[in-house]
Amino acid sequence: MRHGKKVNHLSRTDSHRKAMLANMASSLILHKRITTTLAKAKALRVYVEPIITKSKDDTTHSRRTVFSYLQNKDVVSILFRDVAAKVANRPGGYTRILKMGNRLGDNASMALIELVDYNEIYKSGEAAAEKKTTRRRGSKAKKADAPAAKTAPKAEVAEEVVEAPVEETQAPAVETEEKKEE
Repeated sequence: MRHGKKVNHLSRTDSHRKAMLANMASSLILHKRITTTLAKAKALRVYVEPIITKSKDDTTHSRRTVFSYLQNKDVVSILFRDVAAKVANRPGGYTRILKMGNRLGDNASMALIELVDYNEIYKSGEAAAEKKTTRRRGSKAKKADAPAAKTAPKAEVAEEVVEAPVEETQAPAVETEEKKEE
């Protein structure tokens, strides 16, 4: 049993697993997102997040430490130059894993792992969330605004009904209203 074991061996020897994770981490830093199996993505997240944290401190020692994990000078320079600048104020959680379904060949569960700060889709929603301020619940001003907020959508619906074309079934109803007025 694997009680208390934190490393997923991924059915590989130690050297094979370290080489594979180093290559996957290099690809992730270079391309900003990769598709792999869910187990490898989870193992890669544990492997690459401390490396990105180390890249925030741009010293010779941290560069050498990161190079010992990645074994690629170009990727290390991209990490320290571009990625570290984007994640400078983030306190962790640099990667996101999105489940994609199962692979056709062997039915392995697939996942997309990406660097959080490089996804433009989620960034637009994040900017709107930052503008929102926190407010206290139960204030009197909020209660006064509540009825006005409820009436606004009804007015929009009423405008849409007015703009809708009059169908043949509605025409007799209009005539009967005119007869009632006379």
